[in-house]
Amino acid sequence: MTTPPHLNAPKKRQRFRTPLSAAAILSATVLTACSGTSGLISTEPVADRQPADGPQSGGIIEYGHLQEPKCVYGGWIQENFTARQVLDSLVSQDAEGEIVPWLATDWEVSEDQLVWTLTLRDEVSFTDGTPVDAEAVAYNFDHWLDGGNGTAAAHLGGFYEDSSAVDEHTVEIHLSAPFSPFLSTLSQSYFGIQSPTALETRSEEENCRAPIGSGPFTVQAWESGQYLEFVRNEDYNSAPANAKHQGPAYVEGIRWSFIPDNTSRYGSLLSEESDVIGEVPAVNIAQARERFDFEQYITPGRPVVINLNTEKGVFADQQVRQALSFATDREANIESAFLGTVPFEPSGYLSQSTPDYDVDAATEYPFDLDRADELLDEAGWTERAEDGTRLKGGERLEVLFTYGLNTIVTPDGNTAIQNFQEQARDAGFDIQLRPLTPSENSSGAFSGPDAYDAQVGYWTSPHAGILNINYRPGTEDQPNGANTTFLADEGVFATIQEALQAPTSEDVTKHFAQAQHELSELAPAIGLYTQTNTIAVSDELSDVWLEESQGSPVFHDAYFVAEESVTEEEG
Repeated sequence: MTTPPHLNAPKKRQRFRTPLSAAAILSATVLTACSGTSGLISTEPVADRQPADGPQSGGIIEYGHLQEPKCVYGGWIQENFTARQVLDSLVSQDAEGEIVPWLATDWEVSEDQLVWTLTLRDEVSFTDGTPVDAEAVAYNFDHWLDGGNGTAAAHLGGFYEDSSAVDEHTVEIHLSAPFSPFLSTLSQSYFGIQSPTALETRSEEENCRAPIGSGPFTVQAWESGQYLEFVRNEDYNSAPANAKHQGPAYVEGIRWSFIPDNTSRYGSLLSEESDVIGEVPAVNIAQARERFDFEQYITPGRPVVINLNTEKGVFADQQVRQALSFATDREANIESAFLGTVPFEPSGYLSQSTPDYDVDAATEYPFDLDRADELLDEAGWTERAEDGTRLKGGERLEVLFTYGLNTIVTPDGNTAIQNFQEQARDAGFDIQLRPLTPSENSSGAFSGPDAYDAQVGYWTSPHAGILNINYRPGTEDQPNGANTTFLADEGVFATIQEALQAPTSEDVTKHFAQAQHELSELAPAIGLYTQTNTIAVSDELSDVWLEESQGSPVFHDAYFVAEESVTEEEG
């Protein structure tokens, strides 16, 4: 491969149960959070798939997940998790942050970094029989940028020009400007390749609920509010280079249950109704570390932050934004809310696991109540009401603070937000919390500059180019719904563009550091904690792992451990 090194930017336990009988599986799949019978009716092991002393084939993984996606694929991290089971991407990212082959076996970039040439695997087909060839890949790129996936378009918009098939297994991607994190961007499941035949001939709803990919599983059923069922793609042989094995999945399928209640979800693992769960509650993590195979992924991109409305309201004043940044002991807050299980993130712009994270910029707003008071005095908020709220010309320093509860913010995160509200009172802020229901959060009614003063959000991304998405100034012709602070600073935007188009990794790092310092001075966001994904896996299941670009659980390599193996290990 002739890719310049900086263009590859960014930067697991084993046990086995004998496959269950049909009656046992039917019994095991009736979870406390679900109802109905499973469509995964095939339970017999494929005896000749693996040698007797290797991973055994068969069984259905019972997985308990916190949230239900809107579609199996899309632009939300929950859709990324499900998409990873059915869609292959062009490249993957390994544990060291290196880009490795997947559907693309090789790649190179032109000297001006405007043309990427990718060589594809041969003899790979989508599950509807359509070949995964250069025409299909070019079609997907055009589909994403033409409204097929808003998150994919947010990453590549302003850089992507067009795609063309050179021959059956060679595709060229043409850019209008260099884009240093191109390969890292493609490692995300937002860029999973779908069958053009399915996209053209099936309805949007059909493709939403059961997209056609070339991945290790296909969607068999979706009972809204209850579960998704995935079944094994028997012809699968296109796993990424960092997979633990090639060929079809060992298990027959996955029952992906939606269990929003923390107690019920963790309880399903304790009672063996689930083999693995995601989003382990903070209160249970210490026990999960001791009792189960536990893994925590610190998500790169923008962490969970408080976005401040810089266009209207009290936070249009930079000094007031800076004051709130100093006003609370966020580190102690996060330690308390998450019982020490989730890292505090001081940066309002990049998570500490993101390549090119600048720790100096991240730590420019330590807890300093005196400094917060000084800034508010300078901004004219010099009087106090009886309840301690600051006043300016009779106006109260009130803040409408909205957040998606049980979508963007977990129950543990809700505690952190309530703590923040209480701590900010000492500086004179009267924060009014407005939790949004899932339907309210997705409706768009609380997205404009008239809708809130502060709002919680995060964006996953394996590279610092997320700053381009979050801080590109919106225009009437090109609105930017991802810019939830409404900051329109052309200087910051220019610095971010310099980073994305820089010719060397050193220049990329330098410009992204500069952008973080410029943003820190403007203070449009306040860091709270890192977005994380956790899984806890029972002793009877082996080789479930979290992929590196966004922390999606990977079940292609998982297999059940024979009862005698578990007994020997425990003995």
